[in-house]
Amino acid sequence: MSGRLILNHSTHIKGLIPALERLLNHPDIKTITPGRLARVKGRPAPLRLRVTVPIRGGFKVQARSEGNAQEVFVITTLSAAELQTAIDAALAK
Repeated sequence: MSGRLILNHSTHIKGLIPALERLLNHPDIKTITPGRLARVKGRPAPLRLRVTVPIRGGFKVQARSEGNAQEVFVITTLSAAELQTAIDAALAK
């Protein structure tokens, strides 16, 4: 792994941490920090990660699965499109 995963919460969406660990294999990703976990309305669905807004040094990503949503902060030099491609590849494994 080239980057680091900061685990500062005790609860995470099921399957999120293994997906983030696979994402860390990308050389341009420096740090991943899962954030706030919240309940959301909607149909239960498999784990999905989507790049949402830029932050200083990277992007905020929204993870959703089984009625839960969690913020994930990714520090990277990748563009939003490149990061989404890397996320999709990590989820496909």
